[in-house]
Amino acid sequence: MTLSDNYISLHFLDQPIEPIFDTPPALEKAPDCPNGFLWEGKTYRVSEALSAWTDFKRRGKMARNMQPEHAAVASNRGSLNVGRYYFRVRVMLSSSSTPVRPAVELLDEQEDEQIFDIYYDRAMKNVDNRKGQWFVYREMQNAEAAGAG
Repeated sequence: MTLSDNYISLHFLDQPIEPIFDTPPALEKAPDCPNGFLWEGKTYRVSEALSAWTDFKRRGKMARNMQPEHAAVASNRGSLNVGRYYFRVRVMLSSSSTPVRPAVELLDEQEDEQIFDIYYDRAMKNVDNRKGQWFVYREMQNAEAAGAG
């Protein structure tokens, strides 16, 4: 999957989310697209993964702690606790109060669809929490639909 340019940003969000995986990812620091996520008390199920991309740019103090030749290699494949995995997803908001439901059960319900860019940031939060964090980055809209409305 690659990044598609057929979408425009509606809202910048950059808020933490809790991912939902029907099967836990094999590599925690290099995850696949989640099957859904919890955000602001609501459950969103991914109905379609539209694109995926990575950004291994070193930020902040991490940008200054590596030799240039090593930094060039790391920018392509990442390094420990550095990098983001982005996913553009079409989601359905679950009307159920049950936090996690199989996607099959949601297919028969009337749902509102939205498109979001979400990402996993591999940076550890602190020494006691070495796992990265998931975020909803922005809400997107198909550029053709935006022009029609």
